[in-house]
Amino acid sequence: MSIEYLGLSKIDGPLIVLEGVMDASFEEIVELKVDGTESKLGRIIELDEDKALIQVFEDTHNMSLSNTHTKLTGHPMEMPLSEDILGRTFNGVGQPIDGLGEIVSDIHRDVNGKPLNPVTREYPRNFIQTGISAIDGLTTLIRGQKLPIFSGNGLPHDQLAAQIVKQASLSDDNSAGPAPGAAIAGTSAPGASGAGAASASGASMAGGAAEKFAVVFAAMGVKHDVAEFFRKTFEESGAASHVVTYLNLANDPVVERTITPKVALTAAEYLAFDLGYHVLVILTDMTSFAEALREISSSKGEIPSRKGYPGYLYSELATIYERAGIVAGRPGSVTQIPILTMPNDDITHPIPDLTGYITEGQIVLDRALHQQNVYPPINVLPSLSRLMKDGIGEGFTREDHQDVANQLFSAYAKVGEARALASVIGEDELSPVDKKYLAFGKAFETEFVGQDLFENRSITETLNIGWKLLRMLPKDELDRIDTKLLNKYYNSGSEDSPAEAE
Repeated sequence: MSIEYLGLSKIDGPLIVLEGVMDASFEEIVELKVDGTESKLGRIIELDEDKALIQVFEDTHNMSLSNTHTKLTGHPMEMPLSEDILGRTFNGVGQPIDGLGEIVSDIHRDVNGKPLNPVTREYPRNFIQTGISAIDGLTTLIRGQKLPIFSGNGLPHDQLAAQIVKQASLSDDNSAGPAPGAAIAGTSAPGASGAGAASASGASMAGGAAEKFAVVFAAMGVKHDVAEFFRKTFEESGAASHVVTYLNLANDPVVERTITPKVALTAAEYLAFDLGYHVLVILTDMTSFAEALREISSSKGEIPSRKGYPGYLYSELATIYERAGIVAGRPGSVTQIPILTMPNDDITHPIPDLTGYITEGQIVLDRALHQQNVYPPINVLPSLSRLMKDGIGEGFTREDHQDVANQLFSAYAKVGEARALASVIGEDELSPVDKKYLAFGKAFETEFVGQDLFENRSITETLNIGWKLLRMLPKDELDRIDTKLLNKYYNSGSEDSPAEAE
């Protein structure tokens, strides 16, 4: 039998204090009724003997110490789940906002999730294609990985997120196996062992049959026009049918932003580990999540850590990021691309700094490239994917992928040296090789990194563009590529029919 408590002891912003509480639990959801009519939800975030500190998900401006009735539900925050969530739009706490009714299901899951046993995790192996050369070629995303995008205010991370959703879900690249509309491209490559690919992903290939794919998109603290941009983009691209969208708008309660990524990941885990989908989760913007934590921590009177953020920011971020992965014996996978804006473009700021410790690499957007009208403005030198080496090459993408990536990184690093020297002595005084590096650098930024907002490149096209650019340099400068591969591809006029080694 549930007990209803009359009145409150204290109201402080989104936090309220209830005294005389019995048998309450941490993270328990409470129902609040204001003036006998309006209902709100909250959760217990702190217990001290018979006192409970409750975080209200909505505003508290119409609540008073005497007009509020509180009832403990006896369970943490849960959400109903079924395959019907695909194609639906929800608010930040998982309530439908698309006018299509509630999700009716007997399955309810705790949004906090359960920790994955490290022993049951399978190592991520399979390549995921986004259709963006700078990502696919140089910072390759692997199924089950968590690979954040570090951006800045005013940079086109929203457009990049929308493009990844469209192209990852609708890829029609044949170089990696699946047919159009299948799973994320790259499940298996020509010549790859189907059994090996199935074993690496924890999914059934069923003789090369297409695997199920879905995208879970969660936006925190976005403006109305940004939310409308995402909605319209998904619908016009045809991706909306297999995208689950969670939107926390800028005028929604701040507390809701701390719940949104957990709700989205609960849906992703259900689709992946219960229904066998390979799920790509995009979270934007994790800076809004961290700012919400800081605001709530300040309201609670907690001692701040770096730049005012709570000391448990690291563990909160880790709780979210570590929900990506592949579980042995379970179908499907969860891959994360969290997006965060770095305050003042400072990559040493606590949010990107802590994120870098937890995740397996980063993709860094560069303001200088953006000002040169390069899209997407990905700075490849500070970007990396730590799992890239295990999901590319023969059997996954193409035999020359790793060597081409290494050589492009090396050559672009020398471009920086040549530009620095040219700024001192002038471009006319550079050696012929340095001049070729300058030409290579400009072509690399405009032709390889830069591409159209609607351009979806296959991994074969990406690698072919890489070889086209490398041919601008003398052959003896390409010291990061195996001799056999260099002879096979460098002398070829067309990468589709590479020249034989001389």
